[in-house]
Amino acid sequence: MKAVLYIVLIVVSGGAAVFSVMSDKKFDAASESRLEVVAANKKVTEEAAAADKKIKDEKPKLMAIGEKRELLTQSVDAVKSARKSLATDLDKLKTDEEAQNEEFGQHEKSIAEINSILAGLGGDGSLDTLPQKIKQLQEDKKTKQAKFEELEVLIGGADKSLATNQVEVDRLTKRVTDRNNRIKHNSVEAVVTAVNQDWGFLLIGAGSNSGFTTQTNLLVQRDGRMIGRVRPSAIEPAQTVAEIDLKALATGVRLLPGDHVILAKPEAN
Repeated sequence: MKAVLYIVLIVVSGGAAVFSVMSDKKFDAASESRLEVVAANKKVTEEAAAADKKIKDEKPKLMAIGEKRELLTQSVDAVKSARKSLATDLDKLKTDEEAQNEEFGQHEKSIAEINSILAGLGGDGSLDTLPQKIKQLQEDKKTKQAKFEELEVLIGGADKSLATNQVEVDRLTKRVTDRNNRIKHNSVEAVVTAVNQDWGFLLIGAGSNSGFTTQTNLLVQRDGRMIGRVRPSAIEPAQTVAEIDLKALATGVRLLPGDHVILAKPEAN
């Protein structure tokens, strides 16, 4: 039993020695690997520090480049804007040039018309003599204006005289018209259309249209001989009712339809 135990201890001791040797080798390998990693990390750190330093050194240059780029961009935008503005100005200049050409053509046409008018006025018809021609026209205008004002005065006097004469003409015309009406009335001759002996009145085929009034005295004739007298009592435009003056009737005479009536007293002319 002890022998077995010894054997086990020997085996365990040998295994421990082997394990210790293997562990030392692994530790050495791990240490070497760790040193390599540390060296690699140090190299990487140094490279990173160098890179950071380079970036730090290059950053101002990059900022300067960025600023230059921004300035260049702004310059390009300014050039584009200026180009657009120049294009707009060029189009406007073209439009203005066309308008000026058209206006110039109109001026030339107007000058030609003025020259033609000046030529028609006589003398040297040109723009060079235009001031002198205008002065002459102004003097002519003053002369004609004075004559015109003189004519207006004369016309005003003539109008007043004409108005006065017109009043006199109207008065004379009315007088002649009234005279003609009176003459016309004096020549009026109407016919008795009906007679009522019992009531003592008759109807005459003329009325106010013929100038009869209730103050008109009428004579009754038959065959050119006066046989009686009547006085209007009711007058219509085309007929008159007149009362028979029985005292003025001729002896044994009766008024009959068909007898003629005239004015007893002609109106003065």
